[in-house]
Amino acid sequence: MNKLFDLSGRLALVTGSSRGIGRAIAEGYIAAGARVVINGRDAQAVAAAAKELGANAVPMPFDVTDSAAIEAGIEKIEKDVGPIDILVNNAGMTKRFPFVDFPEADWRQIIATNLDSVFFVTQSVARRMLPRGRGKIVNICSVMSELGRPTIAPYVASKGAVKMLTKSMCSEFAKHGITANGIAPGYFATELNMTLMNEEKFSSWVCARTPAGRWGRVEELQGAAIFLACDASSYVNGHVLFVDGGMTAVV
Repeated sequence: MNKLFDLSGRLALVTGSSRGIGRAIAEGYIAAGARVVINGRDAQAVAAAAKELGANAVPMPFDVTDSAAIEAGIEKIEKDVGPIDILVNNAGMTKRFPFVDFPEADWRQIIATNLDSVFFVTQSVARRMLPRGRGKIVNICSVMSELGRPTIAPYVASKGAVKMLTKSMCSEFAKHGITANGIAPGYFATELNMTLMNEEKFSSWVCARTPAGRWGRVEELQGAAIFLACDASSYVNGHVLFVDGGMTAVV
C-alpha cells in the first residue's frame, strides 16, 4: 500500500514554490521521496528555499509569465536535472479593487500570472510528457473557482478558468497516460494572507464561514498534492479536490 503513495525516483516542478502553498507542497513531495525543482521569479528567494529544503530541492528561477523564459527553463530542467514526472502549477497573485475601478494593467498582470502561466508551462511540459506516455499535472485552483467575491474579479475569473483548463487537459492527455487534476484551497495561513489574517473582522468571518472554524494550515495541502501526484490516483482525472475545511459544502 505504501508504494501507491511513494514518489521516490520522480521529479516534480512546482511553480511559485519559494514560499507559501508552493513551498509546502514541495516539502511534502520531498518527504514522499521526490526531487523537486523550486521555481519563482526571485532568484535569491528560490536559492534560499532550495537550500533550506535540502539536497532533493533544485533551484530553477524563471518567469512563468514569459513564454520564452518558460521554454528555456523547462529545456534546462529536462537536460540538466531530468524528465519532469510531476508538474504543479501553483504560481498566483491577487489585488483588490472594486470591479469598475480595476486598473487594466492589474487585470492583465493577474491573468498572466494565474492563468497564462498554467497554459504555457503545461504546454511546454506536456510536449515532453506525451511521448513518454506518463505524467501528473496538478493545478492549484481555489474556492473562487466556484464562488464569487467582491473586489477580486480578475482572481475569480482566472481561477474559474484554471478549473476548466484542468478539464480540457484531461480531455486531451488522459489517453496518453497523463492525469490532470486540481486542488482548490480555501483560506490558508500564508505570507500573502497575513494582512487578512490580522484583520479581526475578516478573520472572524473566515472562521465563522468555514465549518472547521479556522484558517487552513499549508501543510494540510500536502496529502492532497501527494495523492494527485502518485500512483494511488491513476484513475482520477479532470477532478478538482476542494481542501477548504468544508466552506463550499455549506450555506
